[in-house]
Amino acid sequence: MLTESIIEHLKQEAEQEIKNATSLSEIERLRVAYNGKKGKLTAWLKELGGLDVEARKVLGAKLNLVKEEITSNLENKTLNIQKAESSARYQLEKIDVTLPVKAPVCGLEPAGLHPVTVLQKELENIFANLGFTIADGPEVESDYYCFQALNIPSTHPARDMQDTFFTTSEHVMRTQTSAVQARSLEKMSPPFRIVAAGRCFRCERVDAFHSHTFYQMEGMMVDKNITVGHLLYFMKTLLREIFGVEQKVRLRPGYFPFVEPGFELDIWYANRWVELLPCGLVHPQVLRYGGLDPQEWQGFAFGLGLSRLAMSRYKIPALRFLDDGDVRFIKQFPRILPKGN
Repeated sequence: MLTESIIEHLKQEAEQEIKNATSLSEIERLRVAYNGKKGKLTAWLKELGGLDVEARKVLGAKLNLVKEEITSNLENKTLNIQKAESSARYQLEKIDVTLPVKAPVCGLEPAGLHPVTVLQKELENIFANLGFTIADGPEVESDYYCFQALNIPSTHPARDMQDTFFTTSEHVMRTQTSAVQARSLEKMSPPFRIVAAGRCFRCERVDAFHSHTFYQMEGMMVDKNITVGHLLYFMKTLLREIFGVEQKVRLRPGYFPFVEPGFELDIWYANRWVELLPCGLVHPQVLRYGGLDPQEWQGFAFGLGLSRLAMSRYKIPALRFLDDGDVRFIKQFPRILPKGN
């Protein structure tokens, strides 16, 4: 017959067995032994039906309390064993990443430089020889530098063209490296020439020629009496240096709020015209935002698509190959830059 001493003995027995358990399999065996359909607690709970009302009330409450304590002890012990096993596995499998590498990782030969990196360094070298300074700017940009200082106020319809990733109400993932133009106009004294390369981000549908992440190179020259002739000279010189020969290009009117007039310079690739070089003369309002008098100073600006240029130069069929991180793809390119880059 069920008594308080039996319940107390059952509690102490369970506590001791749970305390001595060292594996999850032991915990599962104890759970079945006490709380299972044929377990000790289940069997004694069935015995309550044969007791008088008062005894059933007192002993039933104590037996349920013991059941809750055993269940809680089993759960806590399970967590402790899991933590201990996880810690032991970590100690066994951990790798000290600070140790010097004695052999190529996974037995692979070192891969090459990314084609965009190769192009960027080559272009920076070309522009440096043309008297340009290398500039840089943040990828998380303020709304002011990404839009307003480029003649794109919050009410401007051109904002509809920018499918933008906002990080806060005042900061965005830059949609173009043109933001470096606005920063350079504030920091530098004219005359000056700058180029700035980096990643840009837009919420675009991914296809062979478009992606949410891509690389641009922005360029700008500010001086007195700058004309479209200066712009064309530098753009043709750039493409000739990149490809080694004159390229088939076309110049057509284009609209960009930060240049006036604006142009689209396209390159013939894979039997189609591919947009490569949006460009134009710096808009007078952009110069004013930078603290310059447009009556005295003029300039030209361009945005070069490094990703698309890499596709054109290396005959890469789709933009996704540049972002896949496939070592087999990267190994096709040189490990070091050509001399002078």
